[in-house]
Amino acid sequence: MLPSSECVFFPGKGSALGNVSSALPASKPTQFQRELWCFGVSNIASSSAGSTYNVVSLGATADGRTDSSRAFLSAWSSACASNAAATVFVPKGSYLLRNVVFTGQCENSVTFQIEGTLVAPSDYGTDSWITFERVSGVTILGGTLDGQGAGLWACKNAGKSCPSGATSLEITNSREILISGLTSTNSQMFHIVIHDCENVKLQGVQVTASGNSPNTDGIHVEGSTGVTISRATIKTGDDCISIGPGTSNIWIESIGCGPGHGISIGSLGKETNEQGVQNVTVKTAVFSGTENGVRIKTWARSSQGFVRGVLFEDVTINNAQNPIIINQEYCPHDGDCPNQSSGVKISDVTYRNIKGSSASEIAMNFDCSHTNPCSGIVLDNVDLTYENKPATSSCRSADGSATGLVHPASCLA
Repeated sequence: MLPSSECVFFPGKGSALGNVSSALPASKPTQFQRELWCFGVSNIASSSAGSTYNVVSLGATADGRTDSSRAFLSAWSSACASNAAATVFVPKGSYLLRNVVFTGQCENSVTFQIEGTLVAPSDYGTDSWITFERVSGVTILGGTLDGQGAGLWACKNAGKSCPSGATSLEITNSREILISGLTSTNSQMFHIVIHDCENVKLQGVQVTASGNSPNTDGIHVEGSTGVTISRATIKTGDDCISIGPGTSNIWIESIGCGPGHGISIGSLGKETNEQGVQNVTVKTAVFSGTENGVRIKTWARSSQGFVRGVLFEDVTINNAQNPIIINQEYCPHDGDCPNQSSGVKISDVTYRNIKGSSASEIAMNFDCSHTNPCSGIVLDNVDLTYENKPATSSCRSADGSATGLVHPASCLA
């Protein structure tokens, strides 16, 4: 890993390196963020000098109808086996891919440079459409993933028996990953999943799907540490960003969300022996017409899980149904609900400089577990209105404090 002092150059805006140079957050970055940014710069710089494997030269057809999976896997195999950093190049055009898995360990770093659109098969799959597994030092630059999910959403919304559908992109059991400038559209299920990974950076990602597309979380992070998400625009039918069990050291900044269900920690506590979530920062986010703003959700059943060390800061919320919410009786379909008390312990959560409007009268709702009350909740300069009138707050089993201007008035004990 390069020391941060060596990563101070800023190339031209049009170059690959120039795109990375704007990745650092506006506020002072942590040592982890500097190291991960340096990793991204060094990875792109080294890969640009290595061998390039063009998928068209290896047999891919850019018509959006011919299966090009074999050509992509061939390009990956050659790049992964290269003794020097290598690039898989996808020219402009549309390329149909079946479910593909790009597996490591590779001999060196690999960059996927995508100028075209990757198209999912219309016979909806399961699990994941494109998977990177056990890789290190992989960079994905640009491109569009078209999940072709609209037909499946219609099937599900009609209450018919439908396939579950596939996640568009999953990164699993991997480390030192950079995803920059990628667009994911019309995913069948989740757009991007980061699972069991270390040191992953997503920057300038765009996610688009209909507001009524079910289970289409924009970016889902689970069982991972050291993940940074910045400068993302997410419009979808479920959580814009969701954070699952076993996740720590997450930095989320400069996010546009809506439509969607907001940014959520959870759902948690569905399993008894579940890891917790800690050290999460969400700042400089704007929510527009979302179901929720910033949310923590847990199932009402026994669990060893926890949420602690969370900061929501500099957030603007425009007309969300639930701008600030902790829901420890989460049960999305009101059927087969556990109706117990959540074992997930929520503590040390700060809401700082939150402003905007609520689409419901209750703008702050802290519905915590009666056996594991929320503690250390801090409200610091919160100003939320309801139809240009004062909003209200609601608390159950929630302990904390308020400082500065807080509207609606705090109900914390």
